[in-house]
Amino acid sequence: MIVHRRAVTAVLAATTLLLTAGCSSDGSGDDSPGNGSRTGPASSGTAPGSSPTRQAAEATPPAKGSVKVLRTVTEGLKTPWGLAPLPDGDLLVSSRDDGTITRVDSQSGKKTELGEVSGVSAAGEGGLLGIALSPDYASDHMVYAYFTSDSDNRVVRMVYDERKTPGEQLGAPDTVFKGIPKGFIHNGGRIAFGPDKMLYAGTGESGDTGLSQDRKSLGGKILRLTPEGDPAPGNPFPGSPVYSYGHRNVQGLAWDAKQRLFASEFGQDTWDELNAIKPGGDYGWPDAEGRSDGKKFQNPTAQWHTDDASPSGIAYAEGSVWMAGLKGQRLWRIPLNGTETSADPQSFLKGEYGRLRTVVSAGGDKLWLVTSNTDGRGSPKDGDDRILEIQVS
Repeated sequence: MIVHRRAVTAVLAATTLLLTAGCSSDGSGDDSPGNGSRTGPASSGTAPGSSPTRQAAEATPPAKGSVKVLRTVTEGLKTPWGLAPLPDGDLLVSSRDDGTITRVDSQSGKKTELGEVSGVSAAGEGGLLGIALSPDYASDHMVYAYFTSDSDNRVVRMVYDERKTPGEQLGAPDTVFKGIPKGFIHNGGRIAFGPDKMLYAGTGESGDTGLSQDRKSLGGKILRLTPEGDPAPGNPFPGSPVYSYGHRNVQGLAWDAKQRLFASEFGQDTWDELNAIKPGGDYGWPDAEGRSDGKKFQNPTAQWHTDDASPSGIAYAEGSVWMAGLKGQRLWRIPLNGTETSADPQSFLKGEYGRLRTVVSAGGDKLWLVTSNTDGRGSPKDGDDRILEIQVS
């Protein structure tokens, strides 16, 4: 059942952007094996199909790219999950298990805890997950967060008041949207404001696969909401927050230079996915995992064996989607021509920093990259977890 915080108080104007995007998926846990055995050997990422349709009108990046780690921004983070760059260049990072948000000075690496988000109930893959700044942050100083409560997954917003004492700088959470199914696994959690200033949220099916195909359920979906938490104008199903469905566990959202939405999604036994999202599109789960012949399903832009990826966050830079891999312990580059791949995906940093959770644009050819070795599935080393600044091409 969908429950909204309040109705929209003003009529939102005219044209709504129809964005395309993509999803990928994890194992029955975020990168654990599914209920069956894996099929096929582990492999590099591949574009589904033998020869993707080329959209020649658009410039394409080089077939091969590069990654250079410029520096470690900060260390000693516990279960970091979401990352939100502030206007001055500093970074906000959420702790899944502690339920706190910390400010990181992007130059010195100094960490300042803003406060704890009340109502977070961390267990398994649930807790304080994605965070995002209000599109009007300069005037309202609102930070949005997706978290697991005692009863559901929900989106809240809080005032961030820098004038208060550290530890007390977050205002009380104002619930924007609630009723998203929760579970020990598959809670989704990534949120982002799109170019249309609407709030997008990736959800999981919480282990109940039937929810993904049920358009009345909020599980296994990408939701599109107004900043106040109502179904956004122009959504494909009138009166519904559902933007796309048939997802298993969406954990990455990003837009390309043409304002097309892509999403990453964990697979169960065989294929993780990067999808280009079409409004109203059915991405197949649980009837399809990876590419299928089902004509009603949207096929992925690229897919990977689950040992090679188990993807979480994604970002767009230099003509490619960059995808963080958890079990795969690497960063994937997916060069694009429109919503298709222009060359085979390429991996970087394999095993060098362990599990990779979140990747966010730092502007131009720079990215912020967050490790995830303290989440209960990794092998933490001295300094984990950390934020890296990387340069890509």
